[in-house]
Amino acid sequence: MTNRMRLSTKQCRVSTDPLALSVRKKSREAAAWGQNTLSATVPRFLHTADWEIGKPYHWIEDPQKRARLQQERVNAVSRIAAAASDQNVDAVMVAGDLFDSSTVAPAVVMEVMEAIASIPCPVLVLPGNHDHGGAGGIWQRRDVQRQMRERCPNLQLLLQAEPQVIAEMVLLPCPLLRQRDSRSPADWLDSLNWSSLPHDQPRVVLAHGSVQGFGAEGQVNQLHHDRWPAEEVDYIALGDWHALTQLNPRAWYCGTPEPDRFPTTDHDQRSQVLLVDLKRQDIPEVTPIATGAMSWHRIEAKVSSGADLQRLKETIESCVQRKVGKDLLRVELSGQLSFQGHQQLQQHLQDLDQQLLHLRIRGLPRRRPEPGEFQTFLQRDDAPLIKGISKDLATELDDNSAQGPEHNDIDRAMLEEAMLELRRIVLEEAGDQEASCG
Repeated sequence: MTNRMRLSTKQCRVSTDPLALSVRKKSREAAAWGQNTLSATVPRFLHTADWEIGKPYHWIEDPQKRARLQQERVNAVSRIAAAASDQNVDAVMVAGDLFDSSTVAPAVVMEVMEAIASIPCPVLVLPGNHDHGGAGGIWQRRDVQRQMRERCPNLQLLLQAEPQVIAEMVLLPCPLLRQRDSRSPADWLDSLNWSSLPHDQPRVVLAHGSVQGFGAEGQVNQLHHDRWPAEEVDYIALGDWHALTQLNPRAWYCGTPEPDRFPTTDHDQRSQVLLVDLKRQDIPEVTPIATGAMSWHRIEAKVSSGADLQRLKETIESCVQRKVGKDLLRVELSGQLSFQGHQQLQQHLQDLDQQLLHLRIRGLPRRRPEPGEFQTFLQRDDAPLIKGISKDLATELDDNSAQGPEHNDIDRAMLEEAMLELRRIVLEEAGDQEASCG
């Protein structure tokens, strides 16, 4: 997403204040009590996408932690149901990728259908690239079709590219019938007779893919939203991009309801659905509602002293606190630490790995002994071999540093590993001597 396309949310009257949500709900309910036609003129719906139920998370090594992440994607459906009930919406729209693939386990499908059935309104589902509606896709599986009929009659699968009036809205679905299509799934809108649509009901385009100018050019499943007459479309509900993104006052990517990756920027907002109040030829009122259970953090730090190491620990603690199994953390490290400092860092990272749902480490501070740490080796007159090796390693490491950062990092890493191994041997030797004396 380019910066020029991430427009200010002020253009679309966005509020995340819980009090504001409550006031809006009560106002809507009060008005509906005295004016039965309000719901026909101002529909309210949840815009969601990219549930990706069945996501494998292959990169999580621990099978229990992997299962935990997978289950949270299912649990997110219940949180969406709660939001739909609390906000008294007329429909829930899923802009593609409800499922991650065509191979989702039947038991998971059954659980998801049961959760969708708890949503107290129509659930309008658009096939995306992960769960396309064509041959070989999950929606063509007999068990899935049977579960839809038996468990969630409120689910309406949108397989036809044609106008549909649902919940007092004109819905313009753009389903994907294959995973990758060089043609835009919204091409049919180019020839649509807009005057044939009900003039007093708001129009919603529901689509899944990449908009023109967003991401790499020439991608499949491209959407050319700038070709649609602005006066004819009141809201564009998009899926495929997993972060909350506003393209213009009427076009939004809602992001995923449960985060699935580490943030790329400080403004990378995931784990929400969008509450949309919509009136024909008016600016929609859009409100993000948080739905995520897991927290994903990314920390970058240069660690070159004990004080730096302490600040890193405090930063991590401020993110994950004392929670167990609720957070995923990516730590990107650089700098240089003493042997002791490096050992303390490794111990802290090991503890974190047990506490967190996942810990990903990118880079580590270089290991360089402080003068006092290595001087012990250089003064070993009782062990001339260790003394000689220590002196040679210290000299080579100094020469390596003098040649600047462009020098071979592999050579430096090998020297550091040799020094660590020498330290390990000396410490083990000291421990054996202490044990024999005891």
